[in-house]
Amino acid sequence: MYMMGTAARMGVMKRVSLVFKAKANKALDKMEDPRETLDYSYQRQLELLTKVRRGVADVATSRKRVELQMNQLQQSANKLEDQARKALSMGREDLAREALARKSSAQSQLNDLQAQYAQLQAEEEKLTVASQRLQAKVDAFRTRKETIKATYTAAEAQTRINEAFSGISEEMGDVGMAIQRAEDKTAQMQARAGAIDELMASGALDDLGGHRDDIQSELDMISSGSDVESELARLKGELTASQRKQIEGSGANGGPQAAQAQQPQQAQQAQQPQQPQQPGPYAPPAPQYTPPQQADQHQQTQPAGLPVADLPGLGGEPQDGDG
Repeated sequence: MYMMGTAARMGVMKRVSLVFKAKANKALDKMEDPRETLDYSYQRQLELLTKVRRGVADVATSRKRVELQMNQLQQSANKLEDQARKALSMGREDLAREALARKSSAQSQLNDLQAQYAQLQAEEEKLTVASQRLQAKVDAFRTRKETIKATYTAAEAQTRINEAFSGISEEMGDVGMAIQRAEDKTAQMQARAGAIDELMASGALDDLGGHRDDIQSELDMISSGSDVESELARLKGELTASQRKQIEGSGANGGPQAAQAQQPQQAQQAQQPQQPQQPGPYAPPAPQYTPPQQADQHQQTQPAGLPVADLPGLGGEPQDGDG
C-alpha cells in the first residue's frame, strides 16, 4: 500500500511538472520576440568571434616569444662556437671543449624551441582560418538577421492594419462594440419615441403638460362625424347605383309593364336627395368645419328627404322647364 501511494504521488508530481512546463513554454512563446532573439544570437556570435580572435592573438604572442628565445639561443650558440675557435687558437683545448659543450646544450634547446615554434605557427594558422570562417558566418547571419527582422516588422504592421480594417483587433474591437451599443440605444430610443407618439395620438396616454383645449376637441369630433357622414353617403350612392342597374335591366326585358313599374320607384327616388356619383374608387370629401348653431339652423330650414317643391316659399315658383 505504501509503494502504491508513493507511485501515485510521483505520477501526480510528474503531471504537475508537465503542466507547469507546458504553461511556462506557452507564456515564453507568447512573450518571445523573434527580433530580440536574433539580436541576442548575433551578440553571442560576436562574443564567440572575439574569443577566437583573442585566442589567435595569444597563440601569436606565444609564437613570437618562442621566436625571440630561438634567436637568443642561436646567438648564444654562435658566440660559444667563436669562443671555442679562439680557445683552440690559443692552445686552450679544455676551454674550447667547454664552449662546445655549452653550444651543444644551447643547440638542443634551440631544436626544442623550433619544434614548439612550428607547432604554435600551425595552431595560429588554424585559428586564423577558423576566425575568418566564423567572421564570414557572423556577417552572413547579420545580413539574414536584418532581413528577417525587416520582414517580421513588415508582416506585423500588415497584420495590425488588416486587423484594424477587419475590426478584430482589441482596440478596434472596443471601438466597434461602442458604436454598436450606441446604435442599439439610438434605435431603442427612436422606437420608444414613436410608440409614445402613437399612444398620445390615440388618446391612450394623456398629456401631463396640460389638457387639450375645447376647440381642438370640437374639431376632432367634427372630423370624426364628417368621416361617418361621408362613409354613409358613399354607401347610399352604391345602393342607388345598384338599384338603377336593376331597373334598367328589368326595363329592357319587361317592356311597357316594366316602365310602369319603374314609375313608382322613380317617384320615390325623386323624393330622395341625389348623391353625387364619382367615377372610380370613392374619395371622401374634405371635412369642413360648421359651427354647431349654423348646423342646427341648416337642419331646421331644409329637412332631409323632402323634395325641393315641398320646401316653404318655393312651391309657387316656376321650375326649370315650366312655361
